Amino acid sequence: MLSWLLAASVAVSATTTKDKAELQKGLEGALRGCEEWVLNPASWVDGPKPFLAKVGLGGKMGLVDRVDETNLPPPEFRVANHYWRINATLGAGFVLVVSDQLPMCHITGGGDTDLQPVATSVLESEAFKAHWKLVSEAVRDGMASSAYTSVKEPQFSITVSRAEKPGERLDRVQLLVTGAFNMSQQPSP
Repeated sequence: MLSWLLAASVAVSATTTKDKAELQKGLEGALRGCEEWVLNPASWVDGPKPFLAKVGLGGKMGLVDRVDETNLPPPEFRVANHYWRINATLGAGFVLVVSDQLPMCHITGGGDTDLQPVATSVLESEAFKAHWKLVSEAVRDGMASSAYTSVKEPQFSITVSRAEKPGERLDRVQLLVTGAFNMSQQPSP
């Protein structure tokens, strides 16, 4: 009996580790898609294939006709939107909303798995830091929000909001990322 319990425990740990890796790939892909859509319109202007290749999630990412209200960006960004669903695992994933008229992107994440550790891992990774520079951080009502500017294009910024601690937001959207290119801001000389 004990050996069966140990085997079951190892199987659950392996699944959890695999799910975490898949969720991390999904979030990294969503962030890559956000950056690619806004900074490189040539990757999607003639069709989605080059864009999807850059994102690199294969069949886990697909265009859908609509998404739930909770996945929509703020009202001012609801113009000519396209909705990309990223099924990272069977029960959790991300939605990337972009616009072909506004330089913006919006990511939501949720599901049956706690995304806080995944988000923290991605935000602390060297790959993320190679693309984004931290500008500010704040915590309010259990939510941590971090603002970043693009290393490549400082007029492009994102705000990432997620639970401050693991296990706190499993009943609703767990991750919000909103990005926009500030066309009124003049670049620094």
